[in-house]
Amino acid sequence: MISEFQELSDKIDQLAAMTQALRRENAQLRQANSALVVENLGYQARLSEAAGRVEALLEQIPALVAESMASADTEDAQ
Repeated sequence: MISEFQELSDKIDQLAAMTQALRRENAQLRQANSALVVENLGYQARLSEAAGRVEALLEQIPALVAESMASADTEDAQ
């Protein structure tokens, strides 16, 4: 009977130790997740800025093509 109580006590101790280990791991994972969220927000901001620059360049293409064609026409006329 005493050995059964000892086994139960040992299992409770193991469970308590495992619970503490899992709580520590969970806290570490939460910190890592928070850091990744911040990093992701930074990447999203950079991506948005790059998309804005690409859109601005794409808007300039028709004007550049028109200038190039006008310049070519002027050169051909000479």
